[in-house]
Amino acid sequence: MVPNHESTILEWQAAMDENTTTSRELTLAFLKRIATHDKQGLTINAICEINPDALAIAEALDRERIVSGSRGPLHGIPILLKDNIATGDRMHTSAGTLALADSYASADSFVAARLREAGAVLLGKTNLTEWANFMSDHMPNGYSSRGGQVQNPYGPGIFDVGGSSSGSAAAVAAGFAVAAIGTETSGSILYPSVQNSLVGIKPTVGLISRSGIIPISHTQDTAGPMTRTVSDAAIVLGALTGVDISDPVTGKSEGLGHTDYRPFLDLDGLRAARIGVIRSRFQAECDADEIQLFEAAIAQLKKAGAILVDSVTIPSESAAWGRSVLLHEFKSGVNAYLRTLPDSYPIRTLQDVIEFNRAHEEEALRYGQSLLERSEQTSGTLTEPEYLQDLLYNLDMSQGSGIDAVVKEQSLDALLFPGCTGDEIAARAGYPSIAVPAGYTGTGKPFSIMFTGLAFQEHVLIRLAYAYEQATHLRVAPKLTS
Repeated sequence: MVPNHESTILEWQAAMDENTTTSRELTLAFLKRIATHDKQGLTINAICEINPDALAIAEALDRERIVSGSRGPLHGIPILLKDNIATGDRMHTSAGTLALADSYASADSFVAARLREAGAVLLGKTNLTEWANFMSDHMPNGYSSRGGQVQNPYGPGIFDVGGSSSGSAAAVAAGFAVAAIGTETSGSILYPSVQNSLVGIKPTVGLISRSGIIPISHTQDTAGPMTRTVSDAAIVLGALTGVDISDPVTGKSEGLGHTDYRPFLDLDGLRAARIGVIRSRFQAECDADEIQLFEAAIAQLKKAGAILVDSVTIPSESAAWGRSVLLHEFKSGVNAYLRTLPDSYPIRTLQDVIEFNRAHEEEALRYGQSLLERSEQTSGTLTEPEYLQDLLYNLDMSQGSGIDAVVKEQSLDALLFPGCTGDEIAARAGYPSIAVPAGYTGTGKPFSIMFTGLAFQEHVLIRLAYAYEQATHLRVAPKLTS
């Protein structure tokens, strides 16, 4: 088989090992596809910047393969990065905001460095919801002042593209790269993955370093892979994991995480797995077609040997979540990130960002900046009683009185949600989730199911998702026609 834009990482590796293609040819093919589909025709608008060194990197990796062999499964594979993930090269890192549109990071993020070490070609940066959807109460998913509006390739202007990793999702769905990296604070990998019929992994907070990623919340932020298959997601996830002294949260993953998740790609991975079905927001958030698709997914899981514990209730699912945590952590984190920029760059604080936006109101404030302004009103020291009380409450409600309680009480391997309807509880807990395509409604809107588990149980979720994916093969590529 000759690989194409829908081919997997291992299929491309086989082709390069057999000398039927090269990383240079693969990179050129994706650049041609971006040129053909991203800014014309349906105008997906997923890409905000191409790496000017991409072809040179690919050519160097091709020479390395000949001389010393492959580094591993990502050798020569083009991957896109969300534009809040720093690269210490000739690409900007802007979080989609005009205030940072001319900003170059001082160094690679840990994520970018790990991808380079694995031999990936950093193809470019993807558009996103500005400031990872922490700028305004009214910002549409996929919009940024720098990059404009990302469209869903399954229905541009019809279906929500999801956010905030909108460009990463739309780009992979449209076949602009083999994989992309997104980031999530609450739903920002999972929701766009669902909307664009992708596999998205939101890892445990601490599995992947956040060093060099423009932050929202140090208690919830994480990067993660967005791909077309579970096997590709598992490969990319393994490349990103590791302890980083620059991000102390990664210390709790030492000895717990994996660097190779491929052994968990088990066709029989659902047999005897105990899965708790969460239906609490089923009727409110799913239409009739989605309900039917979810029931079909449950039937398939049972057919594959899973034990479904139906209508499980999370004890704290109606918790009155503390809302101040992100507002306080954003100011602290963003000010710290901005201090790492070169001394010559004029934007050094969140207040500088706000003032820049006011001075360029027509271009920069189409949807306002209410969240930035409210965050700036906090002290930035994380000492407010409101913040500390909300943080402790959220952790207890999401962990001990939440996911931990139901998983342990029912002896479950994972929880099952329709779409990503439970993403916020796993986000507050810092626990992992994986979304996997589960079909399409009558209008063609993508639908997915989501598995959620306990901390550092990514290998369990990958095993379940892979077995389901391979039993169903429900994902269909979008039709990119003008």
